[in-house]
Amino acid sequence: MKKIYKIFAIALLSFLIVHYILNIDNCSAQWVQMSSGMGIDKPVLSLAVIGNNIIAGLDNSTGGMYLSTNYGVSWTQNGITTDDVACLMVLGSNIYAGTDNHGVYVSTNNGVSWSQTSLNTQKVNSLAAFGTNIFAGILNNGGVYVSTNSGNTWSQTSLNNQNVHPVLTIGTNVFAGTGTGVYISTNTGTNWTQTALNNKAILSFTAIGSNIFAGTYQNGVYFSTDNGLSWTQTTLTNKSIYSFTVSGTNIFAGTDSNGVYLSTNNGVNWIQKNQGFGFFPTVCALLITNNYIFAGTWGTTTGQSVWRRTYSEIIGINNISAEIPANYSLSQNFPNPFNPSTNIRYELPKNGIVKLDVYDALGREVETLVNEKQTAGTYEVTFNATQYPSGVFFYRLNTESFSETKKMILTK
Repeated sequence: MKKIYKIFAIALLSFLIVHYILNIDNCSAQWVQMSSGMGIDKPVLSLAVIGNNIIAGLDNSTGGMYLSTNYGVSWTQNGITTDDVACLMVLGSNIYAGTDNHGVYVSTNNGVSWSQTSLNTQKVNSLAAFGTNIFAGILNNGGVYVSTNSGNTWSQTSLNNQNVHPVLTIGTNVFAGTGTGVYISTNTGTNWTQTALNNKAILSFTAIGSNIFAGTYQNGVYFSTDNGLSWTQTTLTNKSIYSFTVSGTNIFAGTDSNGVYLSTNNGVNWIQKNQGFGFFPTVCALLITNNYIFAGTWGTTTGQSVWRRTYSEIIGINNISAEIPANYSLSQNFPNPFNPSTNIRYELPKNGIVKLDVYDALGREVETLVNEKQTAGTYEVTFNATQYPSGVFFYRLNTESFSETKKMILTK
């Protein structure tokens, strides 16, 4: 009888260990709510990182602003506590906060304390900068304000009769997203010209190089490759896009009540990445830092806060061994043929920029799976071909001193 109990105890212990390991794996492969010290009922409107500090901007009814010094593990309330913090921007060693009722605040000590600038009566919905020029997008038909001295003084630009939601700078060009489309200024806001995207309400902006992406109200994502002269709608349509974040050619879009979408090929295709949420949140803010992606959400009363997920996992890159290989290598994908996903493994003997692209049978690039600096080791990437028809595809690994291409077959 004792022997039976012993066997049962060992089996139970083994089950608990495996169950614990599986739970850890599941947690690392999905969104996890990071609300310690903040609570699970606070809508997060904006996110920013400076050094090791992450700043979360909330509305004034739930706290205003929170600070984390350990990448979201815990939060403390600090700084602005009596206003909606609609946007955050880091410029050099300063952080700027745009608020709903009291204009722009600035912190010179990593978000520990804040002081109000002379722009102190406007509803500031967005901030962008180049050099010492800071641009503020204003609601209530306030248009765009500019400061040419790092926020000490401000003046209204000639775009002065529009609700401006996002602002974006690319080089010396300034883009303003309004309820009636996108405007551009090439002379620090002195003059503005409406672009061809002139019949959509614009909620958010981002850019990859010279490519501009505009998130719209109920019309998804548009992009421009010619400084806003022309715009094309992407395949992410019929949704309101409140936020973006970018790393390499990977674009994340935060939507209204549809969670997070990811594109790995400059917005050509999109896939939902909502594992772990348990609902479809409105994602007001997105941030990538320290191999994590953070989402500030507004949704159910128990789902509003900051959520976190491992960046390499969400885009399908897993470092499966830190042991340094002797040579570069690109393995055959497995399984092959596959439907709808397959794994690609490669080895790097030294640190460097790595690019892994997928091409169709005509040689057209369809996805970029990896485009980042990686340390030496062995990696595995998942290619999900749900949106592609059956056929032959090729994948190519490029580094500074190595290139190799292999063939794979999608069978549906």
